[in-house]
Amino acid sequence: MKRTLYLKFVLAYLIFAFFGFIVVATFTSSMTLEHMKRERADALYREALLISNTYAADLYNSEITLESVWRQIEAIGTFLGSPIWIVNPSGLIVLDSSSPLDIENPITIPNFSPTITGNSFYTVGNFFGMFEDDMISAFAPITGQYKVKGYVVIHASTKELQRSCDSLLNISYLTLLILFLLSLIILLFFTEMVYIPLRKITHATEQYAVGNFLYEFQLDSEDEIGYLAASLSFMASEMAKNEDNQKRLVANISHDFRSPLTSMRGYLEAMLDGTIPPELHEKYIHIVLNETNRLTKLTNSLLTLNNLNTNGMILERTDFDINQVIKNTAAAFEGICREKLITIELILTGEEMFVNADMVKIQQVLYNLVDNAIKFSHKNSSIKIETIEKSNKLLVSVKDNGIGIPKDSLRLVWNRFYKTDLSRGKDKKGTGLGLSITKEIIHSHKENINVVSTEGVGTEFIFTLEKSNEKNALS
Repeated sequence: MKRTLYLKFVLAYLIFAFFGFIVVATFTSSMTLEHMKRERADALYREALLISNTYAADLYNSEITLESVWRQIEAIGTFLGSPIWIVNPSGLIVLDSSSPLDIENPITIPNFSPTITGNSFYTVGNFFGMFEDDMISAFAPITGQYKVKGYVVIHASTKELQRSCDSLLNISYLTLLILFLLSLIILLFFTEMVYIPLRKITHATEQYAVGNFLYEFQLDSEDEIGYLAASLSFMASEMAKNEDNQKRLVANISHDFRSPLTSMRGYLEAMLDGTIPPELHEKYIHIVLNETNRLTKLTNSLLTLNNLNTNGMILERTDFDINQVIKNTAAAFEGICREKLITIELILTGEEMFVNADMVKIQQVLYNLVDNAIKFSHKNSSIKIETIEKSNKLLVSVKDNGIGIPKDSLRLVWNRFYKTDLSRGKDKKGTGLGLSITKEIIHSHKENINVVSTEGVGTEFIFTLEKSNEKNALS
């Protein structure tokens, strides 16, 4: 078996793990860093806005000294861990919380422009070349008399944010690893509950495909896979039975054909070489003719049984009087009954009893059952044919007082070519197919047939037929 299904499942699991890692390493990392930048910038902007509305505004309104403001922003900058600048609109740095107050040597930001933030309140970069690394710079304008007099700018290093982001991503990676390990349980569950049973089923089908119908396997599962395994095992057992039946059928056919052919050949050779004198030729020609009739009967029975087993067999259903059919069948055996001193007793319901069935095939059923009853009845005995009306069904019974059927053979009498040990001595011309044909005909009508027998007492066959609608029968 090619292990493609399992490999595909494992490959899908690995692909899922790979893409999960890619998503965390790229999209999740990028989105987390951007979120942290916005959060940091928002916090810086709030501090910058607070400073611009208090200390910076007082400075530009000459309400507080430059040194006092520097001390305040120096303390706030130390607390925030970020440098705080107060910048003029021209780019001159008035105060820098990270540097001592030096009025004599002012620093001007080259190409300074507050529009660098665009529609936002912060920007990310080296801030006009003032830093070597990228910084988050939050702007808050200092206003007075409806004019912008300067800006409070607070800077924060992106390296710190990157380190914080990496810490969070480590947690994400650990969580992802735990999820993958937990999902491995699903893979193990799939292996144990699905893949291994499927392998057993596939191996069993391979064994059945090469004809090993005796191969046995078992799955302790009550789900659909267990049901599939049980159905497959049952199918194999039925196929094994069919194979045995086929072998037995071929053996029986070979035996039943070989015996008369051997007999016929022996008689013909004896007549040709003179072993049988000419005056006895007529006698042995009749024997050969009887054997050919037996072979013809056997062939016709096989063809009939094969046709009955064909799916979609067409029944020519009609409404007919079963009583008349029974009477005609009994009359056909009048000669042989006279020879064996056997009487046929008819106990029929009503003058007429119409049923809906294929009259020709039902006539064949009756013929087979009566023929069997005569074969296995003793001389000076009686055969009873009885019909019993029951609801919308009619029960037809053919009962003899013959040798009976052994108990262990009752379930086998419907098998093709089967003959009980008791019947072999009496049924020398039988083919062993009559009851098989009878059963197939009754079942094709979707009716039932049963047998009740006691060894040494007699046998009764009972089958059902569907009564016809009275209106249709009368019309």
